[in-house]
Amino acid sequence: MPEEPAPETRCIHGGQDRNDAGLAPPIFPASVYAFSSLQESIDTFEGRRHAPLYARYGHPTGEDVEARIASLEGAEACMLTASGMSVVSMLVAGFCKPGDHVIASKEQYGGTTELLRTTAESSGILVEFLPLGRFSEVGGLVRANTRLIILESPSNPLMKVADLAALGEIARGAGAHLVVDGTFASPALQRPLELGAAAVVHSTTKYLGGHSDVQGGSIAFREKGELYERALHVRYILGAVASPFNSWLVLRGIRTLACRMETQSANAMAVARALAANKNVEVVHYPGLESHPGHAVAKKQMKAFGAMLSFQVRGGRDAAVRVASRVRLFVVATSLGGTESLIEHRASSEGPTSTTPQNLLRVSVGLEHADDLIEDLTEALEAVG
Repeated sequence: MPEEPAPETRCIHGGQDRNDAGLAPPIFPASVYAFSSLQESIDTFEGRRHAPLYARYGHPTGEDVEARIASLEGAEACMLTASGMSVVSMLVAGFCKPGDHVIASKEQYGGTTELLRTTAESSGILVEFLPLGRFSEVGGLVRANTRLIILESPSNPLMKVADLAALGEIARGAGAHLVVDGTFASPALQRPLELGAAAVVHSTTKYLGGHSDVQGGSIAFREKGELYERALHVRYILGAVASPFNSWLVLRGIRTLACRMETQSANAMAVARALAANKNVEVVHYPGLESHPGHAVAKKQMKAFGAMLSFQVRGGRDAAVRVASRVRLFVVATSLGGTESLIEHRASSEGPTSTTPQNLLRVSVGLEHADDLIEDLTEALEAVG
């Protein structure tokens, strides 16, 4: 294999392959592993060697996925977990102590915001939320006790884009760690570690799994240093490890990640352009459009612009709800990243504290033909226009 294979190649061959005989990687479903000798067990417990020990600490199937994701991200280490939210929990619990300062984006997944607002603050950690559009001001907010800077790019659900290279430089200069949730882009389109992030988080439930049939999370670390070791320790204690079967499903999904993202990104661009030209749409939020405020930055740091977009319907909340109720191909669901196209009224799914515009619909564009998706949305918009 070439010394620096392309992402498409790393999706198939990156990391380690344990089974040279079978093209499909094996599953190791054991909950506990036998040692070849008592001395091997002692050496393992005392950290002189690495051997499978107990499924709560990790397992061979998970290690295969971790190696594949690390290869895709250009990371020294990766950690697979049972959910995307467990990753954020482990970072905050493992790396921050009472009195520490965390800067977080206001525009990100609601669960992350809730965790930071409640769990972190109840532990005496000061969390300061900043709109992503003002993240250029982060340098003025960083303190001597700032430990983490956490954000999504592109963000959920308004697809805002942060200049990751600039933020990485600020974080390094302050002795803090930039943590980027790259779920919407996937490592096929964006590699935050190369742009200065210390760690990149994914909900493997989404594009890495890719088939709406698995739950999990991952975090890849630029360096196998203190941030990694502390998060790993918390995972050991909590046991927030992805199961062998879920790990295997993620590994299966990664093998088609590059081609799925290429097609889904192209479909999303076509859908975004069609929506932008529709008289019943107020605005389309998609970084691939030249009108998007973050287009220039996204073009600089992303290979393509992804398959997530949102748009605001003229006529307010009622009109948006009617549009989502009239589509035929789009499935009404709150997740993303699968082969099928999804649509949701985002403010409703976020609950009563949501700040998302009430006329906004979030769309995850799938692998259907773009013309069919455009026709479906166009007919739904015309029906309520």
